[in-house]
Amino acid sequence: MKPKIFLLLLLTLGTALAGCRERTDRSEGSVILSISDFDGLPVVVSASDTPPILVGQIDIRNIPKEQGGTTSDLQSVELRSYEVRYTRRDTGTRVPPPTVQGVFGIVPVNGLTSIQNLPVLFTDQVLNPPISDLRTTGIDAETGSTVVVLNVSIRFFGRTLAGDNVATEPATFTMEVRP
Repeated sequence: MKPKIFLLLLLTLGTALAGCRERTDRSEGSVILSISDFDGLPVVVSASDTPPILVGQIDIRNIPKEQGGTTSDLQSVELRSYEVRYTRRDTGTRVPPPTVQGVFGIVPVNGLTSIQNLPVLFTDQVLNPPISDLRTTGIDAETGSTVVVLNVSIRFFGRTLAGDNVATEPATFTMEVRP
């Protein structure tokens, strides 16, 4: 009889704890910074376009980890920088160098900030392989292709007004670069 009662108690406790879970992650602080939407993606660009290549709009949300809990202006996030990394979606292995750029703005707790015309491809990326190959010869020297397909990954970094460092998870889109 005691094993049944112990098992029943254990199941009840497990169910109660599962119902108390809040949305959390392992980052510092009491908020989650999240890229919630982007629009105006440069999905096909020319290697001869003059940099920078821009994303029309990116929305960044500031979500409290404890939903329904008390919030404070000290949970607002001051944006500091963003990072753009590139990986190949095609058979190539050469990628443009990553970039980290400064960015300014406040994302209020339980709110969002929209950033307009965010540069994601700069002169440094365009003047290095594989994009520089397309600019000069019209083909990627590594693959022999006239198209370089890149996954572009963007991540934002900031700090709450209380002093906790926060960052978004990377948001990724695909870009084709043609001569």
